[in-house]
Amino acid sequence: MDPDKLLNLAAALGCRLAESGAEISRVEESVSRLLGAYGGTDPQVFAIPSCLIVSLKAADGRSVTRMQRIRSRGTDIELLEACNALCRRLCRTVPPLDEARALVERLPASCRRHRPAVVLLGYAFAPAFFCPLFGGGFWDALSAFFCGLAVGACLLFGGKWLGGNSFLRTLVCSGLASLLSLLLVRSGLGRNVDLVTIGVLMLLVPGVALTNAMREFVAGDTYSGLSRTAEAILIAAGIALGAAVGLGIGQLL
Repeated sequence: MDPDKLLNLAAALGCRLAESGAEISRVEESVSRLLGAYGGTDPQVFAIPSCLIVSLKAADGRSVTRMQRIRSRGTDIELLEACNALCRRLCRTVPPLDEARALVERLPASCRRHRPAVVLLGYAFAPAFFCPLFGGGFWDALSAFFCGLAVGACLLFGGKWLGGNSFLRTLVCSGLASLLSLLLVRSGLGRNVDLVTIGVLMLLVPGVALTNAMREFVAGDTYSGLSRTAEAILIAAGIALGAAVGLGIGQLL
């Protein structure tokens, strides 16, 4: 058993899990089970939302460690399910390390990827359905549909300018949503600017991040819970500030 190859395999799988939105307890347990299945001695795993550290003892008694920075995080349920299934498969069958590493590397390609047009329609229809839930009518839902298209385009294609800063991305998208909502209502398409704005802003609400934060607290991972809570608070602040700026600009036009 090559400890370096085993640690590389465990770190790669753990990062895939974290990037797909897995909670910290799942990441640590999955990596620990994988190391144990391959005969790793005294496996130790420590994970936070932005970093994964894995170590074990080699045959000569020295401690070997891998640290991997987790730079991108999101929510991809299909990739998460694929990672879980592969982890169980590796623990059950224990294939050669090189073969197992190749399977981990092929995980993203094995999951479905929807075309940008389909994703944009999802961004558009979601606000159109949220708007009536808050009391909006047909024209408000139609306005929310067009605003959702604009916000979805900003989220999909604005990454190269906005980078990986979730606060800045949320600030720009919420400002765009509130400004377009106000302009569409002024043009006579929508009826209630507040209902249209709220429906579109639901696209940006950090519900998954806050839910994962509560799960981390329940599991005893306090540091990870605080990190995710701070992220959710920053995103919520970006929504509020962006909406205020967008409405303020709209009032000046």
